Amino acid sequence: MEKVVIGVVSTLTLMLIAVSALGVLNTVVLSTRERRRDLGVLKSIGMTPRQVIAMVVTSMTVLGAVGGLLGVPLGVLAHRIVIPLTGHGTGVDLPASLLHVWHWPTLVPLTLAGALIAALGAYLPARGAARLPVAEVLRTE
Repeated sequence: MEKVVIGVVSTLTLMLIAVSALGVLNTVVLSTRERRRDLGVLKSIGMTPRQVIAMVVTSMTVLGAVGGLLGVPLGVLAHRIVIPLTGHGTGVDLPASLLHVWHWPTLVPLTLAGALIAALGAYLPARGAARLPVAEVLRTE
């Protein structure tokens, strides 16, 4: 029984990681489209494509780190609340060991994963924004 619950929770965790990565990608694409004019102005005064990529990736990485710092403790709290409610709702007494599955050595990489997912999701849109010609961006705005 315990292995089934851990398997389900692990599968849901992987699905949430995939959904969050797609959400980050969507957010960065929208953010770079909204900031096209600003990026064009910065490029026109001498910002290099590498600096544009670094700026966009860094801003999203900070947001991802904040999300990881907030999300992991809230996720552990939700786990502590939802697992007993699930057991009581199905009429099964789940063992206490199912509540103690998160340990500090695994929580630290999960917290850092928020920043990593954000950085990876931000790279492609940032590279696209860095490649935009300055004249085209400023002309279309």
